Amino acid sequence: MIQSQNKVRINSSSSTMSDLVFLLLIFFMITSTLISPNAVKLLLPESNSKTMAKQNVTVYIDDQYAFQVNDTRVLPEMLEPTISSYIEPGISDACVVLRADKTVPVQYVVNVIDAVNAINDKSGAKHKVILATSPKK
Repeated sequence: MIQSQNKVRINSSSSTMSDLVFLLLIFFMITSTLISPNAVKLLLPESNSKTMAKQNVTVYIDDQYAFQVNDTRVLPEMLEPTISSYIEPGISDACVVLRADKTVPVQYVVNVIDAVNAINDKSGAKHKVILATSPKK
């Protein structure tokens, strides 16, 4: 009887697979921490309205009542010049989208509206303020 010298092994090593999974886990953990959205996290008020507009400037008011115009943090007294600097010259009907946390008192919203109205009075423009909301559940 002739026996074969080459035997097929059915065993497989799981250590290489676990190394691969571990490396993938590290890769995804590192890349997920590098991705940081530039938007402010807010709980927007809810509404059934579906009004959409082209936004020229976005003003954020977070739950700490801090103002941010696009990517720039500003003091309340600097809202008007900062918003005005983000509106391109020659545009007379820009939309200022206000994204205020739903816990923000109305006075802070009125401060933004007053700043845009002051810009309108100085330039003779008709810029609008639109309050951003999230859809009702």
